[in-house]
Amino acid sequence: MIGSEPPPEDGSSGPVPVRSEDGSSGPVPVRSEDGSSGAARVRSEDGASGPARARPPKESLAEQAERLPTAPGVYLFKSARDSVLYVGKAQSLRSRVRQYVSGGDGRIRIPALVERAVSVEVLVTGNVKEALLLENELIKQHRPPFNVRLRDDKQYLALRIDEQEAWPRVTMVRRFRKDGAQYFGPYTSSVALKSALSKLRRLFPLRSCTEGTFKDYARRGRPCIEYEMKRCLGPCVGLAEPEAYAEQVRGTILFLRGKSKELVEDIEREMAEAAAEERFEDAARLRDRLQAVERTIESQQIVTEKGLDRDVFAIAREGGEVDVQVLHVREGRVIGARDFPFSDVRLDDDEVMASFLGQFYGSGEGHAPPREVLVSVDFEDDGALEALWRERFDQPVTIRRPQRGGTRRLVEIAERNAALALSTRLAARDSVATALDELEERCHLGVRPHRIECYDVSNLQGTLAVASRVVFEDGEPVKKDYRRYRIKQAEAGDDYGCLREVLDRRLARVEREPLPDLLMVDGGRGQLGVVSAALADAGLEVETLGISKERDEDSRSLRVKRGGGLKAERVFRPNRTNPIQLAPSSRGMLLLQRIRDESHRFAIEFQRELRSKVNLTSILEELPGIGPGKRRALLKTLGSLRAVRAASVEQLAAVPGLSQRDAESIRRFFDALAAEAGPEAPGGDGALDAAPAAPGDRTDPEAAPAAPGDRTDPEAAPAAPGDRTDPEAAPAAPGDRTDPEAAPAAPGEETPSEVEAAPDAAREPG
Repeated sequence: MIGSEPPPEDGSSGPVPVRSEDGSSGPVPVRSEDGSSGAARVRSEDGASGPARARPPKESLAEQAERLPTAPGVYLFKSARDSVLYVGKAQSLRSRVRQYVSGGDGRIRIPALVERAVSVEVLVTGNVKEALLLENELIKQHRPPFNVRLRDDKQYLALRIDEQEAWPRVTMVRRFRKDGAQYFGPYTSSVALKSALSKLRRLFPLRSCTEGTFKDYARRGRPCIEYEMKRCLGPCVGLAEPEAYAEQVRGTILFLRGKSKELVEDIEREMAEAAAEERFEDAARLRDRLQAVERTIESQQIVTEKGLDRDVFAIAREGGEVDVQVLHVREGRVIGARDFPFSDVRLDDDEVMASFLGQFYGSGEGHAPPREVLVSVDFEDDGALEALWRERFDQPVTIRRPQRGGTRRLVEIAERNAALALSTRLAARDSVATALDELEERCHLGVRPHRIECYDVSNLQGTLAVASRVVFEDGEPVKKDYRRYRIKQAEAGDDYGCLREVLDRRLARVEREPLPDLLMVDGGRGQLGVVSAALADAGLEVETLGISKERDEDSRSLRVKRGGGLKAERVFRPNRTNPIQLAPSSRGMLLLQRIRDESHRFAIEFQRELRSKVNLTSILEELPGIGPGKRRALLKTLGSLRAVRAASVEQLAAVPGLSQRDAESIRRFFDALAAEAGPEAPGGDGALDAAPAAPGDRTDPEAAPAAPGDRTDPEAAPAAPGDRTDPEAAPAAPGDRTDPEAAPAAPGEETPSEVEAAPDAAREPG
């Protein structure tokens, strides 16, 4: 999993301060030849000293290498544009860099690196251990193309228990901190984390509420439903003894650390004590807990006879594609495994392993290595990793490559899993390549569509118009480039106008965001005409495509024809009369459908967020065609919003100032919300609170929700915390054709599928 570390929050640049041996933070300490210490500096030709910076390009790399110090430190190869190509560490900077430029290093990647590099910059450190620290920080900061970069563990979920709290609880976090608490993880998926929490709450009923909720129930004097479900001991109202609660906390920690033998012995001892004191209900509860723990232990594979803790690392490679597999073994059992894929790797396996290990345990906050680390390849690091881990985690750690016995079998298991993960990833990539080739050939594209952008617009009864942009590269979503839009100028019911507004805003940013290989829209000829007009007015050219389902006048369904069978998908291209029909099961069609469904899901998700934020008063402002005067008349005549929602068309038409058309429009609006809320909402009262989506919204039930980091329009009502927004993005609405610049729809053309729905259904594009 390749990623990068964000720049310092203060915006500063340059070498990253590291933690020194005494715990202080600051510039890397170095020892000069005369024994004095200071920040890393080198002596220039004229005798002046200063921070080590890149030499002028007029000097060759060989000349620069001869002038480097012999001290330990970090070296950075830089390109003609002053970008960092590679970061490495060395015991002797001069000897190591000379090895690169003189041809003494026979590795395949070295000539390519030396050919692109024009200068080398060094940062001197006191020893190799400090060089290792600085190397990891600089890799995160500069993201060099010739280094392997491991995404920081703060991206993963973990469990946290703070025993210093009066009543400790298990919480989910994304950052490991040195705050005295204990951390367990990281977990690579929320599924694995939820599974662990589910087991924990059945085995060890600790509280799960926040401090505010805890105090609230303490004031009420009664526990919450978690206590009734036997998932909490009820400490908020004094139903739990501190000693008994502390035992539950200890059991939780042992369970998460994989200390099954010690945990079983503790439960057996407590059960025997309860039976001896004739507390048979407590003994029965402990018996059930013991059986549950034993079932969990049995489900974990025993791989060694000795119950030791180990982490096992193995590498599988095919060309520049690399997969690193990690097995976590606790007390001789495999309790977890993860794989980390890397692409375009230019390092040899030994360097990949050394760099990976340095970054994997690099945070030093909670994610500690066990006493033994097994690897599938040998590498040289002058003992820096072991020394660093011994200092940071206050325990000796041994790195070794086993040659025989049970530990060798562990490494072989990791190697097989790494090879399987790599082959699966490459097979999926081959499938995507076939799909892209098919689209290029069958859709008559001028280029292979490696990068595809897809746009969709959505509204509800002419209100809350939004739009979305999703981006796929080589068949995979690039969620950091997703955008959400609120409509600023076009009317919410004008689908074509909304789409045109979104495209204009996108094309105005083409210098900062280059156009994709293929620009795709959810819709037929009409929507494609809007795209073509927007590109023509901007003086830009890019391949475009529209996708929509076939038309069936007799069917009210978005997907199924009246006579049975699914509606066919049709692909539209500019200047082509007939749509292109790809086989429903073809890889190209499946890829287009996946992209279209993702764009629709993203738009609908945003619209639902907006609706969930609409309060009971402001919902009247969303009524189509109803201004302030008519809103006041509605509330004055009917008395409340609840009465307005429940009123019939006749009652609404009787309100002074409202026409029959207004009454029908209001009734359709509230009916659409009530239908989305479902029959569970009595009388439809929960419709507004549930923030329903319009009937006919096509959502993919298996589509994953947008990842944190998806960018949204800052003016677009609520987006998820942490979402980045497009300041110029504005949304579009579905299905209307009022854009004067959009090509008119030809008779009999494919129209947005929502037009086929009943008139009281919410209209969605394409």
